[in-house]
Amino acid sequence: MLLIINVAVFFFTAFFGYFHIGEISFGRIFDLFFGLMPLEHGFFPWQLITYQFIHADIIHLLFNMVFGLWMFGKEVEQVWGSKKFLFYYLFCGVMAGIAQLILAPIFEPVLGPTVGASGAIYGVLIAFATMFPDQYVYIYFLIPVKVKYFVMGLIVLGVMSVGGPGNIANLAHLGGALAGYLYILYDRYRIRSGGKITGAFQSRTASSQWSQPSSSDGDTTNAKVYDIKESKSFEQKDEQSTSQKRIDDILDKISNSGYQSLSDEEKKILFEASKRMN
Repeated sequence: MLLIINVAVFFFTAFFGYFHIGEISFGRIFDLFFGLMPLEHGFFPWQLITYQFIHADIIHLLFNMVFGLWMFGKEVEQVWGSKKFLFYYLFCGVMAGIAQLILAPIFEPVLGPTVGASGAIYGVLIAFATMFPDQYVYIYFLIPVKVKYFVMGLIVLGVMSVGGPGNIANLAHLGGALAGYLYILYDRYRIRSGGKITGAFQSRTASSQWSQPSSSDGDTTNAKVYDIKESKSFEQKDEQSTSQKRIDDILDKISNSGYQSLSDEEKKILFEASKRMN
């Protein structure tokens, strides 16, 4: 869907861009209203979303859509599902835009609009590198490089290029990459801690039942009720403890060997845990 929208917007602006309203071309108007303009120079809040779907030329479009979204994004989407991937993609793009708005006046002053999905694509690259760190990409279709080193190289190159000549929004790239990395750290923490939080809540609930005063009808009735509650509580706690330990082991395995090292069963367990936390 994202790829289709980006291509459709590009050809729409390419076709109508040469039409004029007065002395201003439609393409220029489109960029001013939907590209990411600097603060106090034509910025509107919706531009944090719309700028991600505008590309300067066909090379810019192909690089982001083919090299970035299609080559790396489809793998991440298969792991996370379409809904979570779409949120992540737009989140990285928005944070990339915010980084550009705040930091560009300091390090890379620009007056024109920023356009392109590169900030979101850098977030996708970060996600792919955390899932498949040892998978190879071929630079110029010849030189094999592990994804983790390839992405690290792009980040280092982006940092070194800040403030340099050219019209590349390096700060947007770095902002998208940082946003993606922080999101993944938070997502893993949320999956790890989710079961433990639930277990602690159920433990407190069970203990509150024990603290209730006994009924005047005698011990037999109370014992019967508490035995049922207690057994269910312990079964749930044991189940959650086992499930959470399994998730922790899977996340540790990803950290050590990458997502590709997981079995189909482990991938399914992680996917279901991630869905429950959304």
